[in-house]
Amino acid sequence: MSGALLVAGTHSDAGKSVVTAGICRWLVRQGVSVAPFKAQNMSLNSMVTADGAEIGRAQVMQAAAARIEPTAEMNPVLLKPGGERSSQVVLLGRAVGELSAARYHGKQAVLLDTVLDCLATLRARHDVVVCEGAGSPAEINLRHSDIVNLGLATAAGLPVVVVGDIDRGGVFASLYGTLALLSPTDQRHIAGFLINRFRGDVGLLEPGLDMLRGLTGRPVYGVLPMLQGLGIDEEDGLGLASRTGAPTAPPHGEEVLRVAVVAWPLLSNFTDIDALVAEPGVTVRFTDRPEDLADADLVVLPGTRGTVRALDWLRERSFDTALAARAAAGRPILGVCGGYQALARTIDDPVESRRGRVPGLGLLPTRVRFAPDKTLGRPEGTGYGHPVRAYEIHHGVVTVDDDPDTTAFLDGCRTGATWGTTWHGALENDAFRRAFLSDVAAVAGRRFVPAPDTCFAALREAQLDRLGDLIERHADTDALWRLIENGPPDDLPFIPPGAP
Repeated sequence: MSGALLVAGTHSDAGKSVVTAGICRWLVRQGVSVAPFKAQNMSLNSMVTADGAEIGRAQVMQAAAARIEPTAEMNPVLLKPGGERSSQVVLLGRAVGELSAARYHGKQAVLLDTVLDCLATLRARHDVVVCEGAGSPAEINLRHSDIVNLGLATAAGLPVVVVGDIDRGGVFASLYGTLALLSPTDQRHIAGFLINRFRGDVGLLEPGLDMLRGLTGRPVYGVLPMLQGLGIDEEDGLGLASRTGAPTAPPHGEEVLRVAVVAWPLLSNFTDIDALVAEPGVTVRFTDRPEDLADADLVVLPGTRGTVRALDWLRERSFDTALAARAAAGRPILGVCGGYQALARTIDDPVESRRGRVPGLGLLPTRVRFAPDKTLGRPEGTGYGHPVRAYEIHHGVVTVDDDPDTTAFLDGCRTGATWGTTWHGALENDAFRRAFLSDVAAVAGRRFVPAPDTCFAALREAQLDRLGDLIERHADTDALWRLIENGPPDDLPFIPPGAP
């Protein structure tokens, strides 16, 4: 077969990413060569491909669902917010500049050719390409420059399925209203709907499904039940609440290990925490209150797109005082990428904040200078005697000063009970993670022993299988096959605004 499908949503976090991944996993189980695609992604969660391109982590997750290696073509445009009104534009895996929202939307139309070329490349390589939209296709104020929703669908002749989140309420109004706001040309591509995150008896929902079909002339292709505890890669911070460890006793030690993650501005690559959440006996909470650090065995400063801005935020809330007291008492702190940079003595930033030289937290004997070119890589090394594979994405270049109390830690350093590294994903390496947590527990005085058989890669694979099961068991897969092969149906009625 050969074909494509676009998964849109009534709003952000409706479930587009997981539905796209689920369709990819369902198709690859059928022996179909499939690839994911998202023309334009706005996210601070990104990763580096094997050939050194930066793309959104959601597309990396979807490529894993499709059992293929991710490439730059799967996410040709990545926007990384740097503030309320501007974003770094990453084009085909390389940062090309910082633009305001207004300036970017003025340039979107010229990017459509690049987007279509990438889609054509993927379609030539694979039997099926499953595309993911962004936000809502009914953002009528942006339709003239759209390259990711119906702008893409109309240019490439794609059928569109709209996902609605029933858990938020108002799903029928959202699905109907999304369709009714579209032009006749755009409506011709909306083939039907999927209802996501349903709890309860589907039989009670069926009259509403019948009414929606009668009003729109379009079917609901499935009602997908709520899946708890997915913890898979997301585009933004909307899924932070689900990234917490259950407070259960560890199977080997006597105590749990408590981790507090600082939820500071422009939080990026918070997927680094997922391996800690997956570890039995580890509890994780994200916090914006310094008092929550008091009872934590480990405090993590994660990545951030704005290190200097994050430092301002820490100081405004007295986190700097709490962290300094913690370091002085020899209580564990881990900084990753932007978090590692924040631990430095000084930061010279003419790139992100353009503030020049500012003081860091001074908890590690390091200095940071932001370079105009971004470092992208997939480094390998050892930690605690175990192999570590990771990835790095940063402008900040860290120099470690000579200090007799400082030792190497991955590419970074350790002083006392404070660790820092630029490497993302290091904790996904099972043996290294267990050794690190054992060291943290010993320093913290906790009787915690990591489980010896936890395999993060296997857990993630099982989650992707859950998504494939979700589509296979609860969606009309025969109808999805027909859409993928044949494109939008020819007999879809136009629904004028304000109907019926």
